[in-house]
Amino acid sequence: MAKAAREDATVLGGQTHGSAPIRNAFYMRVPAMALLLATAFTWMPASAEPQAANEAFVTNQEGNSVTVVDVTTMKVAGEIKLGGNPAGIALSADKTRAYVTAPESKELFVIDTAKRQVVRRFPVGRGPLGIAAHPTKPVVYVADWYAHKLFVVDPETGKVTAEVATGDSPSGVAVTPDGAFVLTADRDSNQISIIDTATLQRVATVATGDRPFGLTLDASGTRAYTANVRSNDVTVIDIAQRKTLATVPVGKRPYGVALAGSKAFVTDQYAETVSVFDRDSFAALGKIDVGAYPEGIETSADGKHVFVACWEANTLEQIDVSSLKVISTVTVGDGPRAFGRFLR
Repeated sequence: MAKAAREDATVLGGQTHGSAPIRNAFYMRVPAMALLLATAFTWMPASAEPQAANEAFVTNQEGNSVTVVDVTTMKVAGEIKLGGNPAGIALSADKTRAYVTAPESKELFVIDTAKRQVVRRFPVGRGPLGIAAHPTKPVVYVADWYAHKLFVVDPETGKVTAEVATGDSPSGVAVTPDGAFVLTADRDSNQISIIDTATLQRVATVATGDRPFGLTLDASGTRAYTANVRSNDVTVIDIAQRKTLATVPVGKRPYGVALAGSKAFVTDQYAETVSVFDRDSFAALGKIDVGAYPEGIETSADGKHVFVACWEANTLEQIDVSSLKVISTVTVGDGPRAFGRFLR
């Protein structure tokens, strides 16, 4: 589908919502599959040492699958069939589980990352999209686009244990490294919500640019970065002070942000580039040409590479952080989004 056809309205399960492009929410074309019989799994404690980032789990929204890529060799290592147009993804702290949202079928999938198998799937909300996992507890947080809420979910039982009101159309979700706060990018309210994970109360909101979507926190949990799809910039927020530190111009229709050392990398959907800026001075460092419609982006555990999923090119691309060049590309499934944390 050409870009121009997606500029007028965001289609959510056959409905229209707002005037932003379809890719800024979730795009559904394939009917939802019937629910599979749920299979129990054992929670692995998050205190286990996280594995090195040697695989990528890329959600393919139009392909209804997750492609597993060995990022050392940049070769496809497997394909996991799902359904419901999977979009958002998060990994447990020990990297043994991948959690995937399927907006069309209104489900959450739980994948055993070693076996590359779905071990559980269950219904969640009306439009699950962004997702994040707590760093020390068996809890995942799911942003519901339609309900304007954040659902707290037990991934072992599938039970929604709490609901927290956010702004309109929450998209990106991120948890601070200490697990104290969970943040949502409230796309249609032009803000982030800061939620206390102990009390499950929203304790603050901070204004962003126009239509924040992707949300990334730094390793210290000090700053938040939102990709603002309509104002073509990134808002940098001091989480403790609950104020904006900077607004950084980037390319057209930014989607997600990755951090590597002193650099920030931003996927520019319509520009087919990744913008790079300095995290201290906020000065532009350049733009990197990538495949058509770059979306999900994440940094490897060693900080040497950034990986980008390109929706229309159907590729996962590897960027060298030092040289700011694409050094490898692999073909994945149809419509890769990788919206969230997808490296293990």
